[in-house]
Amino acid sequence: MADSTNKSVYDIFLSMEKGPAQTSSTATAKAWLDHHSQALGLFINGKFVRPADRPSCLLLDSKGGSVCSIVCAVEDDISQCASSAVNGFKSWSSRTCYQRAQVLLKLVSILGMHGKCVSELCEASCSPSALVRLLQYYSSWAQLRDILITNWRPLGVVAVVASDDCSLYPLYCKVLPALAMGNSVIVVPGQCTAPAALLLAQLFTGAGLPSGALNVVTRSDFSLCAKVAQNPSISYVTYIGNKEVIQSCSAPPSGAVYPPTLLCGTAPSSPCVVWPSSGPLLPVMSFRSNTEAVTLANHSPHGKSVSIWTEDLTLALETAKNLSFGSVWVNCHSVSDPCLPVCGQKDSGNCTDGGQEGLYQFLKLPSSSSPLPRSSPLSMDYTKFGTGTFPVIIPEYSDQANASKSYLQFVGGKACKSVSGCSLSVQPPGGSGVLAYCPDGGRKDVRNAVEAAIKVQSGWIKKGPTAHAQSLYSLAKGLEAKRQDFVMSVSIQTGLSMDEAEKEVELSIARLSDWASYCDKIQGGTLPMPKSGSAYTLPEALGVVGVILPDKNPLLSMVTVLGAAIATGNAIVMVPSQKYPLPALDFIQVLQVSDLPAGLVNVISGGKDQLTVALANHSVIKAIWYWGSAEGCQYLQYTCTTPLKTLCLFCQNDEEEEKDWTHPSLLEEMWRNAVQWKSVWIPTA
Repeated sequence: MADSTNKSVYDIFLSMEKGPAQTSSTATAKAWLDHHSQALGLFINGKFVRPADRPSCLLLDSKGGSVCSIVCAVEDDISQCASSAVNGFKSWSSRTCYQRAQVLLKLVSILGMHGKCVSELCEASCSPSALVRLLQYYSSWAQLRDILITNWRPLGVVAVVASDDCSLYPLYCKVLPALAMGNSVIVVPGQCTAPAALLLAQLFTGAGLPSGALNVVTRSDFSLCAKVAQNPSISYVTYIGNKEVIQSCSAPPSGAVYPPTLLCGTAPSSPCVVWPSSGPLLPVMSFRSNTEAVTLANHSPHGKSVSIWTEDLTLALETAKNLSFGSVWVNCHSVSDPCLPVCGQKDSGNCTDGGQEGLYQFLKLPSSSSPLPRSSPLSMDYTKFGTGTFPVIIPEYSDQANASKSYLQFVGGKACKSVSGCSLSVQPPGGSGVLAYCPDGGRKDVRNAVEAAIKVQSGWIKKGPTAHAQSLYSLAKGLEAKRQDFVMSVSIQTGLSMDEAEKEVELSIARLSDWASYCDKIQGGTLPMPKSGSAYTLPEALGVVGVILPDKNPLLSMVTVLGAAIATGNAIVMVPSQKYPLPALDFIQVLQVSDLPAGLVNVISGGKDQLTVALANHSVIKAIWYWGSAEGCQYLQYTCTTPLKTLCLFCQNDEEEEKDWTHPSLLEEMWRNAVQWKSVWIPTA
């Protein structure tokens, strides 16, 4: 504004007058598009391809002008692309860390020559300097992978899918770490970033990336993304962008976003607060204290980033700790750097991007279970999942001498029957007769357990790592005191020999001690920043975690997931193996004499599918770790979207190799599943 120095802030807000726009040229981008005849093909196996008889889609700029056309890929193109990516992975992953780092560094100089074209294609949504910083950062991680991240190996073929409103920078915050760790990548960009993504793929090939290591498949709608997720050659699919785009009122007919608008006096439940429209729309709400401000902010279903403006640094840090957001900026906004991990919370997602922590989503350990099978969705009625009936029993005790033992479940710190009062029979390994009876838990049992867990979880976090460690040591001592009882329980329930059962109990005692030692060893910290100011990261608990335990190693697997959850500050609701529930139910005796807060750990037995449905539909549960059927995995993926839950799914199949619960590297994998990362930025000037 020419006379902005003579206007007050109030006057500027009244007029919302725009300043003079910087003139920009698109000549470089236009020349590159003209070279491709304004029609861009797919980028597969290191070159542009344009299959015959494929539909095309016309791309428009923000003013409605024509940019170019792109090919709309079909399922056959996905298959060709995946085959190319498999070959590209073999070539790329076989190179040394130094060789991969050199390719990424070479692209820095190439981007210096072609950065103007990239920025013009992005319409200023991504600066070349930001991409250069990404390349420099992840080239160093490519160099250091085998030194600082030992024993981890690349996943294979990674697909990165973006929504239409996703810009180039967050897209390549996924692509570059995947490449740096040795994976090949298939990019399915949104329409607005498709030309720039295709150009960068061409530049990558010129920098020495093997053919097939980076492929770009363009689309017209999201139906293609389902085909990508189902391709058996793709090991991992990650998504970046909005879960859904909902506007609280109709968009202008021109398709443009709303003009800069301030909305004063809005209520926390107003649609413009919960689901804001696209465009620079800012709802303003007043608050009376910092506690009320935190409550208002955490009421939002979104949890990606937030800023705090205050002169009191102590108040700012305390407020940052209490906010349920992945990034917190103090007296600044929209500051980012790839060295800091950012993890969305609530409906903003659950992947960790950036920093060393963001690399692990593209890596796996030798102890990792086989990934979920890539196949067409199972034909199932989601409303009927978990509604099957089991032969429930109300035990009678007329013959006390020959009566099978009846177990209790553990809810709110108390051993109790299920709300229904019914039980399920537990059969011995041979399958004949009745070994014992266990409670048939259901939705109301889960409700009671979650209510008890949420009451104590915040207090458990405040106790700190030292108290967490002492409690885990007490569990290990309690298990040690009942060693012979548990050896007998594991042997009778699973059919293992006494020596094998003794080994599992010994490993379980050691595993609890391992988790106790782990409590205060990884706690985030500060990182050197390329910009002015300082920043720190810290791992936070997820909240209440629901776990459906596996059949294999019923005692060892139970103490492993239990230790991971409570060592990191979570509360837990566990469902023992329906096939082998007795070791977990016997462990209730150890929990009863421990110093854990009542309600922190809950154990509910019963039908696996029925309890899976109850956990999935409880809005307070933040994460579910599931070992079970393919139908159960698909049900959780379908159900746990509103509100969004963090899922760790393992398809339990006797014919497939299962997780090795004895592997020492398993602790690191489980620990990373049990935390979410927060970054706090503090400027110095």
